[in-house]
Amino acid sequence: MSTHSFPVRIYYEDTDFSGNVYHAAYLKFFERGRTEFLRDLGIHHAELAEQGIAFAVRSMAIEFIGAARIDDLLTVNTEVTQSSGVRLGLRQTIARGDAVLTTADVTVVAIKTSGGPARLPADLRARLVPGA
Repeated sequence: MSTHSFPVRIYYEDTDFSGNVYHAAYLKFFERGRTEFLRDLGIHHAELAEQGIAFAVRSMAIEFIGAARIDDLLTVNTEVTQSSGVRLGLRQTIARGDAVLTTADVTVVAIKTSGGPARLPADLRARLVPGA
């Protein structure tokens, strides 16, 4: 799959005393980007839960390059970098126009809602990684 893009507008609630986006707000933006990436593939968290499956972030490495400010319109880009039966690697960027402000390398894992790891169903994996 090519890169998925999702727009995010910066509101006052996203900023800190300096007027810049508070660092933890970027985590919310990345989460929204991952959720919309899945939604556009026809994968919905509620439907996964009905199958007893959920995604959990296992690790995330973030680099803060530039600052976003109130009223900025940003784009959260998400692309799959690797996959296995239970693990999915994603590269996410947040940009203002052509300027990349923040990057994240994210590993998410499939888990059973009852606890423990879960294998991704083949049809789900095929939507996430065509040709897998």
